[in-house]
Amino acid sequence: MDFAEWEPVYEEILADMGYDRSDDEASVRVLKAVTLNSDLISGDEAAETMADRVTVIGNAPCLEDDIKRKGAEGSILCSGSAVGRLTTMGIRPDMVFTDLDGDIGPQIDASSEGSITFIHAHGDNQELIMSYASLFKGPVVLTTQSKPEYTVFNYGGFTDGDRAVCFAEHFGAKEIRLLGFDYDHPMPKEGSDPDVKLHKLSWAKRIIAGRLNVV
Repeated sequence: MDFAEWEPVYEEILADMGYDRSDDEASVRVLKAVTLNSDLISGDEAAETMADRVTVIGNAPCLEDDIKRKGAEGSILCSGSAVGRLTTMGIRPDMVFTDLDGDIGPQIDASSEGSITFIHAHGDNQELIMSYASLFKGPVVLTTQSKPEYTVFNYGGFTDGDRAVCFAEHFGAKEIRLLGFDYDHPMPKEGSDPDVKLHKLSWAKRIIAGRLNVV
């Protein structure tokens, strides 16, 4: 998804959620500053490693059952919070999409083992960025939900899972499979307001519903 297509949706999200665009852009500046010595790559470079078939991993309670029944095939794009659960099942993600919340240790470990990490800046994760962003030793792509710039990219999406879907579609994945997605019954997360999470997932559902090649 190009920014011209994404920006009207983004403006709707800001108004609906009560967020401030300037806060998102301030977080981008922090992210750029703390990753100066990181192994930064572009989204195009990351996409060169992606197969035609993609499995996007969400963090819903149904994840393990989905994987056992359906299998994870092609390139594995994983939301940050689900990385630990995925690696427990013996699967290392090819790409991780994270705003650095949830269980951060498995995300850092996956990076050290070669997973490409898409680190996302938004208005209320500046402290997490300062604490963790520089610890990712593998390839890193910087992303924003506001206007992209030279080293910070935006392919659309609001939560980790739908950002992964938007990235896969943007770069031409012919089939995008979803495992561990449940917009009505999210995995509980310490420090997270469940009502806000449900509201965010309603946006994720809407964004993914508009994407092509999602099965």
